[in-house]
Amino acid sequence: MAVQDIFKGNVIAVLGIGIVAAVLVPIALPVVARAAKPFAKALVKSGIIVYEKGREAVAELGEVMEDVVAEAKAEIEQEHATQAMVPATAAAAKPGTETTS
Repeated sequence: MAVQDIFKGNVIAVLGIGIVAAVLVPIALPVVARAAKPFAKALVKSGIIVYEKGREAVAELGEVMEDVVAEAKAEIEQEHATQAMVPATAAAAKPGTETTS
């Protein structure tokens, strides 16, 4: 016997269930709301904490990336300076390019 069979044959049972639901819902809803409020508040509180931790992690990652970029730029500048000095030194060291006074 399925639930649909109960509702098909017995109109009084359906009306009774409807009346009981209409009476109990206004009573049960505030009770459920009161019970759910601490859970909802804890959920929101956890969300705020996770959000703040995420912001801190992203800020720290940004600082690390800024340091890495600054170090990479410094290395590039150092390599360019070294390469600029090598041809001048190599040209001065070649035989026959020296000038005698």
